[in-house]
Amino acid sequence: MSANSKYTPDMLVDLLPQYYKRLFPFPQYARWLQYGNVDKNYMANRELSFTLEDDIYIRYQSFSNQEELEAEMIKRCPHKIDLGAVYNARPTEHKKLTNFTPQERELVFDIDLTDYDDVRTCCSGAKICAKCWRYMTVAVKILDAALRDDFGFQHILWVYSGRRGVHCWVCDPEARKLTGAARGAVAEYLQVVSGGEHKTKKVVLRGPTVHPSIHRANEIIKADFEQLCLVDQDILGSKDAWNKVLALIPDDDLRAECGKLMESGKDSIDRWNKLRIRCIQYTREKSYRQRKTSEFIMMEIMLQFAYPRLDIAVSKGMNHLLKAPFCIHPKTGRVCVPFNPAKADKFNPEEVPTVLQLVEEIDAFTKEASDELKNVKAYKKTSMKDPVGIFEEFLSNLASTWKGKLIEKSDNKMEF
Repeated sequence: MSANSKYTPDMLVDLLPQYYKRLFPFPQYARWLQYGNVDKNYMANRELSFTLEDDIYIRYQSFSNQEELEAEMIKRCPHKIDLGAVYNARPTEHKKLTNFTPQERELVFDIDLTDYDDVRTCCSGAKICAKCWRYMTVAVKILDAALRDDFGFQHILWVYSGRRGVHCWVCDPEARKLTGAARGAVAEYLQVVSGGEHKTKKVVLRGPTVHPSIHRANEIIKADFEQLCLVDQDILGSKDAWNKVLALIPDDDLRAECGKLMESGKDSIDRWNKLRIRCIQYTREKSYRQRKTSEFIMMEIMLQFAYPRLDIAVSKGMNHLLKAPFCIHPKTGRVCVPFNPAKADKFNPEEVPTVLQLVEEIDAFTKEASDELKNVKAYKKTSMKDPVGIFEEFLSNLASTWKGKLIEKSDNKMEF
């Protein structure tokens, strides 16, 4: 990539046609949306929506196969693609039907850094940096562990949103068949931080013990808490900052004592250690009838500052649309790439390729490559190679969920 090449949003109109013609992984995409073609109408009954240039929004698009999808996307060059539910009929024909209803849909989660604006100090709004991206890393680790260990899901696709967040697609057959009420139950189970901006204390742990899922989440947070919250976000770095933390302590006398300890601390790490020691002493000295502060107060604070903040409306609604993987984010130009949750620590959004970078890479490769290499698939000549590889690995694992069904189906058709 040439040193002075920097993506700007006005380039999108010229770059998108090249991206869709040369780089978009249509075969893998169709393979995903067809889910093995066990149900021949599965892809055809799926809703896609396109956002075109000048914010023209078209809902209820549907495509029977890769060829139809590819032709339409190359023709229209959508600036954004959203995926919705699989319905009981083709979405293009929804106006003709009185009982048009969603039947299946991946269980999805949407996490956005703007929901952390009350706890991140380095950036706000659409801005992100390596310091606050660590919140996303922690969120991925916690949710991935809960979905696999607590619910037994295995086929989970994690995708960078292109700007300041991550999307999670749970694609197991059991997840896709969940009712709206069941999706709500899963989302509520995973929502630990609750209450809007006017609620000060958003995590309350009741009872003599902590749920194993909360304990596991807290252990994940603990590993990153010092660097994330005490060093990078410096949550006890000034009086204004530590007062936000102390506001989470319900007992006035303990809060006042901790306020004095904060004054004598030399930095956030030192103040945190003083706070932890005093809170533990206080809850041990007083019986639970004499105090409002939970013995898990330090865990409550850590969870409030670092537990994933979910937009659970996205997860609850079966017909809720979510941005599709491999879209280009119009503002940043970055590709919404899948990434490996086991390597979430190494994922850096600043290193995700832009559509401009990809087009330049493919042009450079074509100029310099030998004749044998010129026939290599286009995406393999660019930084798209690894993200598409992650997607392909996800798809080959997912294929195990439909292979049995296809064999069963063919056995049923056999006549003896």
